[in-house]
Parts: sequence; C-alpha cells; structure tokens
Amino acid sequence: MPVKTFRPLTPSTRYISYADFSDITKAKPEKSLVQTRKRTGGRNAYGRVTARGIGSGHKQKIRLVDFRRAKHGVEAIVAAIEYDPGRSARLALLQYKDGEKTYIIAPLGLQVGATILSGPTAPPDLGNSLPLRSVPVGLPIHNIEIIPGRGGQMVRTAGGSATLMSRDEGYAQIRLPSGEIRKFNENCYATIGQVGNTEHENVVLGKAGRSRHRGIRPINRGVVRNPVDHPNGGGAGKSKSGGGWQQLTSPWGLLAKGYRTRSKKKYSNRFILVRRDGRPMKNK
Repeated sequence: MPVKTFRPLTPSTRYISYADFSDITKAKPEKSLVQTRKRTGGRNAYGRVTARGIGSGHKQKIRLVDFRRAKHGVEAIVAAIEYDPGRSARLALLQYKDGEKTYIIAPLGLQVGATILSGPTAPPDLGNSLPLRSVPVGLPIHNIEIIPGRGGQMVRTAGGSATLMSRDEGYAQIRLPSGEIRKFNENCYATIGQVGNTEHENVVLGKAGRSRHRGIRPINRGVVRNPVDHPNGGGAGKSKSGGGWQQLTSPWGLLAKGYRTRSKKKYSNRFILVRRDGRPMKNK
C-alpha cells in the first residue's frame, strides 16, 4: 500500500500524506457485521468529562471482528479486503462454505480468493489460525491469545508481527514487536503472517482538520497556562521540560514523565522473560 503525497500548493498539502487505499476491494462494510458506534464526548455515565480532548468527529460503524477463529476445520474464502475506521489494519471478509461471513485482521499478502483455515490440523499457511504448539519455530505470527479460548489480544496493529522462538514445558517463547520476550501457553491460538497495511506509520495528518475528523479536539499544553490553571503553568520564560525543579504533571498533579505504571506485583510478570528495554525480568 503506497502512501500518497502532494505538491505543496497550500500549507496543508506541504506535509500531508495518506494511504492510497489501492488494497481495498470493497467500499461498504457487510451490514450484518457492523453496529453503530455511540460517541461519548469523553464523558462518563454521569455526564462528567473524564477524558479531555474528545468530541465530534465523523460517524463510524464498529466492525465485528472474529478474533477467536473458533470455526475449526471449515474452509473460508477471502471475499474482500476492507477498510476499518477504528483500527490501523485492514480487514478481510471471509465467507465460509456453510454461508457464514466474518471479519478477520488482514495479514500482509492475503489476496481475494485465497482459502484459509483454522484449527489444530490447519497447515501453517498465511492467514491460518492454529495453536502455538503447531506453529513452526521462526514464523511471523499475529493476533495472539493470552488466555486459551479468549481470542487474540496481542499484535493486532498495522505492520505488527511477533516471532515464535522456542517451546518448552507447555509454553511457547515469543518475541513481541516491542522486543519483549514472553511465555504463552502453547494451547493459545495465533494467526500466521504479518499484519498488513505496513505503510500506515508513514501517514502524516498534515492539518488540524484531519484530527477533528477522528474526534480529537485541540488541547493546549500545561506549561503555557497560568499557575491557577495547571501545576506546570507560570514562569518568567519558556520551560519545555519542566524547568529543572518542576515535575511535569497532569492538571491534578499526577506525574507525566518517568512514572512507572506497571505494578511490580502483577500476576503476569512471571511470564515475561526479557523486558522491552532488553533487561531480564526479575521475578520474585
């Protein structure tokens, strides 16, 4: 999927770039597989703003994606490659031999008309979903389950792929896109291949309007506000990184930089062998 750029005839087209959508084969989604997305405007059930900078945006439909791939042993044909406004990856519309239709995340290289399969006896071909115990070592995989039967939760973004490194004592060791090496139950399912739309990282919004189309409203920085409005406000001059003594925080004083958000006692720490920064995980 190439990225489209423009001659800088206007200020907005100087930097703007977007996908040319040449890989899309079907313009409108399957009606039976979508539901209306109700926008919250960043407000909770009491009507109070709990997430700032959210509002308006273009109407969207939620695509019901099959992350479990639980229809084992039944062949499906790829009917179309579609766009999903709610994610960076493309979707593949599958039509099973019994007439059922589902969406899956489209891996790189999957073409319309291809036949795919899921289940423990499925071959390790592009787009097939099978348990980690059946995946050959070294293959790129995506849409990986964390708990068997729950459905794929990891490695679902555009261009993402993990690598199966080894298997031992009922667990598979997988290198994730972040560099983290983690143990997964070998009964967890994963899909063969790399997630498609690999050029997504090269897309540049280029103008404020494209953020507004996505429902992202403008918001100014704390360091440019007055002290009465934000803990980082005030000062005689500019202070890009907090001004030395100042710790960058949210409007309510929560640290914004250097604050570790992962609990040291999280149960899943025992499954992490090597952290994202390359250091081995110290499990107590």
